[in-house]
Amino acid sequence: MTDTRLNSAASSIRNEKEGISKDPEHGGHDHDHAHHDPYDPNRPKLGLRQRMHHFTWAWFTLPMSTGGLSLLIFAQPHQFPGLKSIGLFVYILNIIIFTLLCTGMVARFFLHHGDFYRSLSHPREGFFFPTFFLSIATLITSTERYAIPENDATLKWAIQTVFWGYVIVTLILAVGQFSFVFAAHSFGLQTMMPTWILPIFPIMLSGTIASVIAESQPDIAALPIVVAGTTCQGLGISVAVMMYAHMIGRLMQSGLPNREHRPGLFMNVGPPAFTALALIGMANGIPDSFDREKDGVLDANMIRTMAIISGIFLWALALWWFFIAAIAVLSSRPKYFHLGWWAMVFPNTGFILATITIGNSLKSDQVLWVATGMSICLLAMYLFVLYSHIRAVVVQDIMYPGRDEDVNDH
Repeated sequence: MTDTRLNSAASSIRNEKEGISKDPEHGGHDHDHAHHDPYDPNRPKLGLRQRMHHFTWAWFTLPMSTGGLSLLIFAQPHQFPGLKSIGLFVYILNIIIFTLLCTGMVARFFLHHGDFYRSLSHPREGFFFPTFFLSIATLITSTERYAIPENDATLKWAIQTVFWGYVIVTLILAVGQFSFVFAAHSFGLQTMMPTWILPIFPIMLSGTIASVIAESQPDIAALPIVVAGTTCQGLGISVAVMMYAHMIGRLMQSGLPNREHRPGLFMNVGPPAFTALALIGMANGIPDSFDREKDGVLDANMIRTMAIISGIFLWALALWWFFIAAIAVLSSRPKYFHLGWWAMVFPNTGFILATITIGNSLKSDQVLWVATGMSICLLAMYLFVLYSHIRAVVVQDIMYPGRDEDVNDH
């Protein structure tokens, strides 16, 4: 009798973790598969409606990475004929991917009532909600690079307006989501994962957006954009550093994460890399006329020098995290695809962009050739993860109960 009760309780917990509902609206017969091992190759196949129940916010890591790739192509120090056209194709492809994913998320919430709130409040999937805004950040920056003519004043004004709107929305997200997490969840140190950084990431990328658009804005608009971008970047890297303390504590106390989730460690590369990129980019975006001998001491050239020094400092931290993550993944490679694999692409895009920016600032051809080699490796990684992603969808390794970010399995 006791054993029966224990088995029943265990089954209940498992169903709750997997987000499996006995409500016909949530997949019809998902509960029929609750007792199947989700990693069993002979597990039953599900229909599209049931699978859409597990179409999570983490899917937006795909357009994040694709948008980052388009920016990386544009920034390449060693160009060849047709490279910018390839970048434009990737940019357009990213718009299509983002639109399809938005349509998919809306379809999920229509098919499965209540999933919207559950997805935001879930202790794991909820942390991936900011990837939606990170995808928007890459769209804004790549639109500036590929779609806005140099002398189009109307579109320059429009991108400036989008920037300020993005700052306001992501600030609300950074405060609101962390406030909710602090009130609604209780996490042990041993469960700490880099995804905890994600709610602060969108506001941090305001600095990256500012670094891209400031140079092309009129002087009267460029300075407020740079100041706002620096403020947002400072907030983002400060919160990330506090999170790093927890991450180091978790690694010291409990060791490396589960083999399947180690690619997520590459997320730690992102904050210092994007901050290095943003600081140098925003310094370059300051008008040359800024305080030229007026003399509040600081002038544009001095700020640029300070930005380069700070950027190199932060680049070294990103390099350290890169090697920690790479060794962790190579020492025990994941067997099953998870959307967290995209962490091996997007944060490293920022790392390579920072390398290119530093190389340009130092006028070092050696650094730029290293960045070119890194870019080729990242392209290979992007194609590998994209292939693995498509294959996982086809064979139902994702969008399946127990296989997505709507279940706590680490």
